[in-house]
Amino acid sequence: MAKTSASTPVAATEKKPVRKKTEAAADLATPAKAVKAATPVKPAAKAVATDKAAQKEKVKKIKLVRDSFTMPEDEYAILSDVKKACLKAGIEVKKSELLRVGVALIRQLQIEKLREVLTGLPALKAGRPKKSK
Repeated sequence: MAKTSASTPVAATEKKPVRKKTEAAADLATPAKAVKAATPVKPAAKAVATDKAAQKEKVKKIKLVRDSFTMPEDEYAILSDVKKACLKAGIEVKKSELLRVGVALIRQLQIEKLREVLTGLPALKAGRPKKSK
C-alpha cells in the first residue's frame, strides 16, 4: 500500500457535494428567466404619470338623474318664454338649466317665504295625465 503524503492535493480529486436545486433556483438556471427575474417590476400607473397629470386633479363626475314631472301648461309655457328672452339677450339656455336655476333660487329662500309660494300654487293631480283621443 502506498501512503499519500500531505503534500498531494487530495481536495482536488474529490468532488464537491452537489446541492439540491429548489424550484426557484432551477427556474433561474435558464438565461431568459434569470434576466426577467433580475429586472425590477415598475408599477405601470405611477411610472407613466407625467408632471401635467400630477398637477391635474381628477374631477369626480357628478351622477346625472333623469326624472319626469307634471306641470300646468301655462307654467310650462313660461319656461319657453324665459328661454326665448334669454336667446334675445344672447344667452343660450336649455329648459333643464332653467329648472336648475329655479332649484338654486329655491335653496336661497327662507322657509317661510317658500311656504307662502307653495300655498299659492294650484293643486295638481299626481301621476301622468290621461291621453286625449
